[in-house]
Amino acid sequence: MSDPRADSSLPAMNLEELLIRVENDRELLCQLLGIFKTEFPRLLERLQQSVARQDVKNVEAASHAMKGMLSGISAIQAAVTASRLEEMGRNKEVSGLSDTLALFESQWADLLPELDACAEEMRP
Repeated sequence: MSDPRADSSLPAMNLEELLIRVENDRELLCQLLGIFKTEFPRLLERLQQSVARQDVKNVEAASHAMKGMLSGISAIQAAVTASRLEEMGRNKEVSGLSDTLALFESQWADLLPELDACAEEMRP
């Protein structure tokens, strides 16, 4: 995956791609977004704690799970950064973890309003 900073013009979430993935089932999409918004903050907290402790094993595990969740909702920028965090954990790279986490948190903050808008738009 490429560096997410290389193309910050990408939307936080690709709604068109996401609708294709759920075969335009708006009710299913609302359910998926609800699950995501419930589960993702827990993983983010685990990741933040792991980075603070420089616990690379848990950085890798949490980032891997988050990458999958983000890819599942077509949040490509944040998925790329989660992939980078996962790689850093796997390679036991502690230098730069905090900076990469800060980028990831910024992308999460950008994603939240899009998730809310999407969920509102998809409501029956």
